[in-house]
Amino acid sequence: MQVASTGGRRLSHAALAARKLALENGRSVTRKELSAAGREAEKALQLRPALRLVLSELVACWGEQDWERLLVWPSNDYLVSRTGLNERTIRFALKALIEMGLIIAKDSPNGKRYAVKDLAGEIIDAFGFDLTPIYARRGEWQDLLIEQKQLREVRKREFDEVTICRRASEEALASLAEHYPEVDRTDLEEQYRNLMAETPRRSSGAIPAGVLNAWQALRISTEQTFYDSGKGGIGFRHIEANNGSPSESCNKGFPKKAEAVRSTEQTPEHLSPELILEACPAVSEYGQPIRDVADIVAAGRFLRASLGAHESAWREAVDELGAVKAAVAVLLVVQRYEDDVASGENRIRNPGGYFRAVVRMIKDRKIDLEVELLAMRRRRMS
Repeated sequence: MQVASTGGRRLSHAALAARKLALENGRSVTRKELSAAGREAEKALQLRPALRLVLSELVACWGEQDWERLLVWPSNDYLVSRTGLNERTIRFALKALIEMGLIIAKDSPNGKRYAVKDLAGEIIDAFGFDLTPIYARRGEWQDLLIEQKQLREVRKREFDEVTICRRASEEALASLAEHYPEVDRTDLEEQYRNLMAETPRRSSGAIPAGVLNAWQALRISTEQTFYDSGKGGIGFRHIEANNGSPSESCNKGFPKKAEAVRSTEQTPEHLSPELILEACPAVSEYGQPIRDVADIVAAGRFLRASLGAHESAWREAVDELGAVKAAVAVLLVVQRYEDDVASGENRIRNPGGYFRAVVRMIKDRKIDLEVELLAMRRRRMS
């Protein structure tokens, strides 16, 4: 005599491990707490959309009974009506959730899911799914989320460094082509093209091993080539000879410090160095004292590179706003970017592009530098 198949589930290690999980003695779990643990599990395990839908509906079925296990017993037809998925997808999703140790199948003798009631009609037990592992493993979900956040931060810094090196290499190659066209750039440009092809987009995942180091090496090579081409500013011979006695001061022709700024760009009171230092303490990265307008312009020109903004962005800002307001815009963006990173929100993902956008909004009178600086200073003093 053959024994007919009962249609039971295959035993797995994950199912046995999940059965050992239990709630604390006397612990009652609300639907809100279970839902929060479920959402953390979805994010930590990066569940597929179908699994998320099914898990969310299972959690929603929890009736907050005062039991030692979190039991629910929805039918497949109910899950189909709630999720919009077909029954085959529902069965595969339930199987996957069981194999991942998120839920435990508690099967009845006939394979149906139903509640068990006493003589008074009170539900005392049920056959269906046990959601206890979702809540019992909430500490594990939180650890995984922290680990994923740290990994995202590391990847972000790597991509930021690649962006900085790429733009610096572009600028060095462009400068070589402009100032020293006779220098052979073939190898450097070939390396640049190869690295561009190997570097993935930010949304595609981690940077392949060695790509970041290759970009850093390329930046050093291109900048060193440009430096060597110009002799580092030394070793030049004077082309023109002045054999006569000078009739004018030797300092003639050298701009004074204040002549770096046009007279029409003298900073008004609301853009004074004092206000800028109070509103944008990040200007301390410049490493030089800020005493007057020329210092503001010098700091803005210097810190522009720290944003990863191309030289063309600086030239555009100077053409549209003037040197003073362009420099103040740089300091404003540097401070906003530092505040954004410190807060952990990371909303400014491309500070160089953000600088271009701020410049254009200032030009279109959508941003008032005076209002922004006063607001930033007020927030720091409050």
